[in-house]
Amino acid sequence: MELNEANLQTLTEFLRKTLDPDPTVRRPAEKFLESVEGNQNYPILLLTLLEKSQDNVIRVCAAVTFKNYIKRNWRCVEDEPNKISDADRTAIKANIVNLMLSSPEQIQKQLSDAISIIGREDFPQKWPDLLTEMVNRFQSGDFHIINGVLRTAHSLFKRYRHEFKSNELWLEIKLVLDTFAQPLTELFKATIELCQTHASDVNALKILFSSLTLISKLFYSLNFQDLPEFFEDNMETWMTNFHNLLTLDNKLLQTDDEEEAGLLELLKSQICDNAALYAQKYDEEFQPYLPRFVTDIWNLLVTTGQEVKYDLLVSNAIQFLASVCERPHYKHLFEDQNTLTSICEKVIVPNMEFRTADEEAFEDNSEEYIRRDLEGSDIDTRRRAACDLVRGLCKFFEGPVTAIFSGYVNSMLTEYAKNPRVNWKHKDAAIYLVTSLASKAQTQKHGITQANELVNLSEFFVNHILPDLKSPNVNEFPVLKADAIKYVMIFRSQLPKEQLLQAIPLLVNYLQAESIVAHTYTAHALERLFTMRGPNNTTLITAAEMAPFTEQLLNNLFKALALPGSSENEYIMKAIMRSFSLLQEAIVPYIPTLISQLTQKLLVVSKNPSKPHFNHYLFESLCLSVRITCKANPTTVSSFEEALFPVFTEILQNDVQEFVPYVFQVMSLLLEMHSSAIPSSYMALFPHLLQPVLWERTGNIPPLVRLLQAYLHKGGSTIASTAADKIPGLLGVFQKLIASKANDHQGFYLLNSIIEHMPVESITQYRKQIFILLFQRLQNSKTTKFIKSFLVFINLYCVKYGAIALQEIFDSIQPKMFGMVLEKIVIPEVQKVSGQIEKKICAVGITKILTECPAMMDTDYTKLWTPLLQALIGLFELPEDDSIPDDEHFIDIEDTPGYQTAFSQLAFAGKKEHDPIGDAVSNPKIHLAQSLHKLSTACPGRVPSMLSTSLNAEALQFLQGYLQAASVQLV
Repeated sequence: MELNEANLQTLTEFLRKTLDPDPTVRRPAEKFLESVEGNQNYPILLLTLLEKSQDNVIRVCAAVTFKNYIKRNWRCVEDEPNKISDADRTAIKANIVNLMLSSPEQIQKQLSDAISIIGREDFPQKWPDLLTEMVNRFQSGDFHIINGVLRTAHSLFKRYRHEFKSNELWLEIKLVLDTFAQPLTELFKATIELCQTHASDVNALKILFSSLTLISKLFYSLNFQDLPEFFEDNMETWMTNFHNLLTLDNKLLQTDDEEEAGLLELLKSQICDNAALYAQKYDEEFQPYLPRFVTDIWNLLVTTGQEVKYDLLVSNAIQFLASVCERPHYKHLFEDQNTLTSICEKVIVPNMEFRTADEEAFEDNSEEYIRRDLEGSDIDTRRRAACDLVRGLCKFFEGPVTAIFSGYVNSMLTEYAKNPRVNWKHKDAAIYLVTSLASKAQTQKHGITQANELVNLSEFFVNHILPDLKSPNVNEFPVLKADAIKYVMIFRSQLPKEQLLQAIPLLVNYLQAESIVAHTYTAHALERLFTMRGPNNTTLITAAEMAPFTEQLLNNLFKALALPGSSENEYIMKAIMRSFSLLQEAIVPYIPTLISQLTQKLLVVSKNPSKPHFNHYLFESLCLSVRITCKANPTTVSSFEEALFPVFTEILQNDVQEFVPYVFQVMSLLLEMHSSAIPSSYMALFPHLLQPVLWERTGNIPPLVRLLQAYLHKGGSTIASTAADKIPGLLGVFQKLIASKANDHQGFYLLNSIIEHMPVESITQYRKQIFILLFQRLQNSKTTKFIKSFLVFINLYCVKYGAIALQEIFDSIQPKMFGMVLEKIVIPEVQKVSGQIEKKICAVGITKILTECPAMMDTDYTKLWTPLLQALIGLFELPEDDSIPDDEHFIDIEDTPGYQTAFSQLAFAGKKEHDPIGDAVSNPKIHLAQSLHKLSTACPGRVPSMLSTSLNAEALQFLQGYLQAASVQLV
């Protein structure tokens, strides 16, 4: 693409169309942009537009498109085409910092993100001057530019907070500190001075305070891994200024908005975070400053109001106290009973109250409420922080703290009992307090795993939770109902089974509650209860115990999906999946209705997939329906195909990228269920599955390979007779996969199925070419993963076609090749093969080479006979060799670049392990003994003499054991 006016015009038109709400206009435009991504100058055209376009909407759109393009394509993935030319990469890095700093804020943010994505890959090695270029801008004195630099530095260094320690990371941080720490400190001091100079200019203060907040965030990132020497030497400067800023109150910066945190709150929140980091990690060095911060933060907590805008500040301040009170040598600060009472009274109880803002969120923004409350999202709530502080205090003062709170809980419950309609919030706070007091350790899988002995959870359940659940009106007091449901869910491992069984039918009713939070919590609670394990590793709740409520449960779950606001509720869908899994054949009578409801839902969501978890559980539920029903009656598979194929066809025709991998998995499952030949409806689709465009997307590869394997398994001979012209296409797919380090194992899965299931004559003409391709890949890039797969393949070939055929095909490519493969690959590497079935294939294949290949007995290859036998005995008896050479960095199969739809494996579409040898050989060791016996009777005296001269004593001993077990002798 040339850099000219015409192309800029075309690009502008297409960008405008991508903003069109009509999918028939939008989709083709998105497809066009995707198709030109690989062209040289495409990113430069985007940057030109975002700099020079007269239309502001187009500028922002170009910036977002550019950032997403960088996100998808900047990272070079081995074996994948590199979509950004080197010239474009150089031009982008040369111009982007300048462009970012001179753009308006909306565009600046997008470019700043793009710089941090490029930086993650290229900084510091391939972009050494990035930092100096940025630091030099501090001198400009223009805070629009300075804030752009700070924002970019923040997104670049943020990853230091969660990266694992490594030498590269330390070297990078050291380089950053050497270049950046001093200028940052100078900027920090200068900015604080400017705040005093401009103390009465509100616009200047806003810019300066946003700089201070960014500087404080950078301080956190740069100090996270370890305490750098520079910051230790300059601690006085930083901590004194942090301390002053914490106590600062500038009337001009106070906001009237009750919701949105102002600059002052954001800065103070970050300073609390920084202080907590030092108190936790560097307490020795931080000790002189700690008492000051404890006092300041305490005062801050006592004087800050209940408005939403202070939430982050209050929760960070409480988290600071929580991290301090857990440290043994700060224990003395909290020992006094009055201090404890004061903390409980002034900090914990007020921040556990259910405020009007929480009530509004509960009713009007339930998704966000659920995310915060159930999933422990990143947004810290006051309640969660107060809960953490209770846990922290209980570490050393469990007795006194429990005693103080028990008093509060009782008085709150008494208040509630006086007038439930008015005082329900008191009960809500009481339940929350009991929960935070009782929970010592919690996991996602089991809920609370360790509880405070001083709190009687079961008694509290009977007296205060059960009455709420039993209330006939499911819509009254929705917050208390949600509390009660949540109590059952989090204390599920602590409550006795009979209480859980008492709760289940009550919970089934609550699936009909109008409140989104209430019915979502119910679905989540049921799903968690159904996954609990009993004493003998079966589910704690059995299908028989659920029998009286099965119909109501299934009905209510699907009705809940029809409630306003829950049409794509992932918790309900997960509960449907889990119910199917628990009830098994008990769902068969309801399947016709269930399937039509699921396919209806699938049709609707496929128009605009927006909830990945919901969609995943929907497909899992479909798989379970198929599995359970076909297990009970295999002939029902055709009725599933009738119900599902119309929707699947629509998904494939419209290329709904998110769903295509799922459709292939469900189709594999259905095809594997067929007992007879492959149905014609599948054969019609077969040529389409070989189209190269489908194989371009990484997420399609595993499910497509599995689907092709199902085709080969069920209809190898049908393909050979009716679609022989498609065999080259099938081998073309194998060739593409084998060339990629990330997907070569998938290529072998396909090849092994071809060898196992295709009639011999249909692939005779291609066999030599297959081996040549494999050898080329071995020469070019030999990885451990490839060798393991290669070994399994050649041994499967040997099992299928015989050892003589294997030796002949190797030697036809190059004389003596068979010996080289044995000597250089099979003997030294077979120990690396992993997996029961894979080891069995190798054992049976090697046994055939040893005992059914005349060339091994009387040619140059004979010298390899004993080493090969020794390697086989090693495969049986030695531990697996899982070492990987140093130069071979680990290739992660799941590692897909950017956010292409990664492959989501459906648990319930799982493929059964397939053993191509099956019962023909049940015990490979005995099979070896019997085969050696047969060989020794054919040429008497040869085998024992070969063994006695060169097999080591230990291996010989193992072999004697196999011969005894098989009751045979060598002659």
